[in-house]
This record gives sequence, C-alpha cells and structure tokens, in this order.
Amino acid sequence: MRNRNCSQETNAKRESIITRLGLHLGLYLGLCLDPCWAGRCFYRFCMGGAAFAANVFLICAFSTGPANAANPASPASAPNKTPRIVVLGDSLSAEYGLAHGQGWVALLEQKLQAAHQTEEVVNASISGDTTSGGRSRLPAVLAQHPPTLLIIELGGNDALRGLPLKATEDNLRAMVKLGQEAGAQVLLIGMQVPPNYGRPYTEQFAKLFVQVAQSTHSGLVPFLLKGVADVPQAAAHFQADGIHPKASEHPQMLANVWPEIQKLKGRKPL
Repeated sequence: MRNRNCSQETNAKRESIITRLGLHLGLYLGLCLDPCWAGRCFYRFCMGGAAFAANVFLICAFSTGPANAANPASPASAPNKTPRIVVLGDSLSAEYGLAHGQGWVALLEQKLQAAHQTEEVVNASISGDTTSGGRSRLPAVLAQHPPTLLIIELGGNDALRGLPLKATEDNLRAMVKLGQEAGAQVLLIGMQVPPNYGRPYTEQFAKLFVQVAQSTHSGLVPFLLKGVADVPQAAAHFQADGIHPKASEHPQMLANVWPEIQKLKGRKPL
C-alpha cells in the first residue's frame, strides 16, 4: 500500500515538474510571438491548471504564432510590377505639330506590340518643358505610373532659353536618381545645339548628357536627332519652325532609341 502511495507521489511530482516546464516554455515562446496572448495564457493557467499548461506548450511548439501567421513583406506576397515604359519629355516627344500617333513614342508602342513585347507605354511629355519642369512633376508621374523603364528626353528647351548648364545637369541627375529609387532602369536621351551657340557651350552641352549617364550608370542615346539634324539639307526634315522634325523623321528618331531600350531591358535595376 505504501509503495503504491509512493508511486502516486512520484507521479504527482513528475506531473508538477512537467506542468511547470510546459508553462515556462510555452510562456517564453508566447512572449516572443505575442506578449498579450502570453498574459492571457498565464491567467488561464491559474484558473485551469496543468492540462492547460500542456496545451500551451504544444501550441507554442508547433505553431508560428499569431504575429507570424502572415508576412505581408514576403517576396511571395509582393505584387508583380507591370512592365511599363514612361517617357518624360518635351515637344520632341509630345507630337508637336503632328497628327496623333505619328510621333516616335507612339511608334515605339506600335513596335513593341509588333514584337510581342508586353510593356505598356505612357507618354508623360509636355511641349515646352524644361529639366526643371520635368524634375518638379516626375514624383507624381512615378506614383501614378510606376515604370520599369524611365526615358528622360529633356534639356533642349534649357539650351533655347540659355539656362545655366549646371542647373540642367543637376536636374537631370535628380531625375535619374528618382527613377532609380523607384526601381526603374533609366535611359537618358541627349540633345545637341547648333554651332551658333558658340563652340564652348555647344561642346559642354553635348558632354553633359554623357557625364550624367556615366556617373549614374544609366543608359544613353547621345543625340535623338542623329540622322535628322546632322545630315546635308537637314532643313528639309523639319517643320516650318525649323525646330520640330516632320512626321517622316520620327521613325529615324525611334531607330536611335530602340537599341538602347533593348539593352536596358536585359539589365537589373540598380
């Protein structure tokens, strides 16, 4: 009889030890996962005893807990970014003096579709815009149309207005940075000015685009109007204002841009 009582006492002690161990481990894990939940567990233990402590241990040992049930930041739950090309430009990209659909940006969209490439094209160009204007409105454009590729075609109007080259460079750098921070590849489209601006200004203006592209590791089209403005009898390729190319020249402008677009599509964002 005594042996039986001793056995019962031993079992009771073992149960007490296991109960406390289960409670301690369970509450420790619970505190790591959800302190409020652990507090409720302790209260229920005081009311319910050993059986509840065992359940606490089992639940905590085999569960990731309420706090980790869903991880919204995990890559598997992140939405895929829509392939999108955004063009931030001036009148050369805004179809100034042309019928709708004749500009190089519209031709780009058509060529992508013909090549079964899925990028959406958003033309955020405004006639008369400068690098300062583009820099001011770019954050809103990026928020509304998050791009995978941002094409910046600005700077020509800065030269026409005689704006300081340093200001143009600073604005271009800022726009490239904004695009890259948004997770986009950036393609910078350069411009050149006629020799009557003076040799120093003409050379420095052309180099400006190269320097910005190299230092920011972005793509570059050195001269959008290559094959249009730098050929004999170039005046015949322009509208009456002598500034904006005719519709017949926009396929050549696209031909200047297309290879660089294809290069950047194979690169990972910085």
